[in-house]
Amino acid sequence: MFDLRRKKDAVHALLLLLMFCIPVLLSWNSKTQLAAIQEAGVLKLVTRNSPNTYFLDKGEPAGFEYELGKAFADYLDVKLELIVPIDFSSIFSTMRHRDGHVAAAMLTVTPSREEEFQFSPAYLETSAVLIYRITQGEKKPTTLAEAANPDKQLVVIADSSHASLLAKLKESQPELVWQETQDFSSIELMEMVHNQEIDYTVVDGVAFDAQHSFFPGVEVALELGDPQPLAWMITPYHDNSLAMALDRFFARPETLELIEQLKTKYFERQNPLNFYDTAAFREHMQTRFPSLEQYFLMGEQETDIDWHLLAAIAYQESHWNPDAVSPTGVRGIMMLTNAAAAEVGVTDRTDPQQSIIGGAHYLTRVMDKIPERIQGQDRIWFALAGYNVGFGHLEDARKLTSKAGKNPDKWDDVKQYLPLLTQEKYYKQVRYGYARGYEPVQYVRNIRRYLKLLNWEIQLMQTRQQDEAADFDPDHPSWEQATVKENILPAL
Repeated sequence: MFDLRRKKDAVHALLLLLMFCIPVLLSWNSKTQLAAIQEAGVLKLVTRNSPNTYFLDKGEPAGFEYELGKAFADYLDVKLELIVPIDFSSIFSTMRHRDGHVAAAMLTVTPSREEEFQFSPAYLETSAVLIYRITQGEKKPTTLAEAANPDKQLVVIADSSHASLLAKLKESQPELVWQETQDFSSIELMEMVHNQEIDYTVVDGVAFDAQHSFFPGVEVALELGDPQPLAWMITPYHDNSLAMALDRFFARPETLELIEQLKTKYFERQNPLNFYDTAAFREHMQTRFPSLEQYFLMGEQETDIDWHLLAAIAYQESHWNPDAVSPTGVRGIMMLTNAAAAEVGVTDRTDPQQSIIGGAHYLTRVMDKIPERIQGQDRIWFALAGYNVGFGHLEDARKLTSKAGKNPDKWDDVKQYLPLLTQEKYYKQVRYGYARGYEPVQYVRNIRRYLKLLNWEIQLMQTRQQDEAADFDPDHPSWEQATVKENILPAL
């Protein structure tokens, strides 16, 4: 009897415990993953420090995935927190451990990944492309077997969709051979192809379109398979609330419009720094320059910056087009941002006089950021490079230059180390991380070229004026000088 009573008491105690626990359990179950994110006020986005995902641009966060992730965080009314794993494979381990809510890193949706993770609606499609360097005496590969063989070095990123694709193709083509690496990013592999350190690599078509203009001679040999969707990745959760929020976000007209804008901004933009068309420059000297020359002279009078340099910068920025507008919203002859225009009192960025004189004043402020010990032309080139890429990245490159035993106060030394900021083994050593280090080098190079060409064209016009005064007498010294200039300019 005593044992029976004790059993009844235990049952009663258990029932009472359940009565207290059920509301708690119900309350816990009622908090969805989305509600927990919104209550915490933070969305954790797992991404990569790379040109197509996230990087610092003039000290500000940028990148396709960053901007799209920021829009989603704003949609949820929470802050965005970035988690940047040390390598590509760590994206998946981070998500497995539930240390991030969403992985946004230009991830291809593959069957093997779908077995473990969920994906948002696709926002882009891309094909895997085999790239090679055009080299005299070497034929373009026409089949994958020509590239993936023991005599050639084909390298892809380990655990990437490209490695999985090659493994799949090997089932029907057992002769295929390649190497996998975790030490390099896709842009580094493109650079290695350009430098002929390896023969081939496989990258996403969108990544190639965004970066190939920095690697002249690197081209697509083959498309490997059909286009595949790119999407955000999440770890499955019992209530599916985050997945449904992603579905709603990607279905919004505002999101679709943003994606198109970001595609133009980050993937479809051609590198303007490769443009060096003497014929177009000459035409613009005749049609655009005359009405602007007085404003460049006024800019020099107000700032002591050589007006020829101001004109060369303006040509690089806008080709002297007062109505020029970039995908990022900068506009006018000097392509000023809203913030830069406000800083120097420019109220109408499309007004040539305001833009040129305001741009000259802004350049003096930019030059003030360069250490005083750096003088002469080096000071100008550093200022232009810092304006283009951001002074934090410029300082990182100067530190790499110093570490290599070169002079961090000489542009000719530093310009060799700025491109290294695209390589993970270097940008992981510095404060501001990844940067499109090729851009400031080419930006400065082209301004210097335009400056030379401007001076030559001005001299040529002066010579022609002298010729006219001499009635084009072949015996007049200026006639021979003009002929020489006409002959050498096209070759430059």
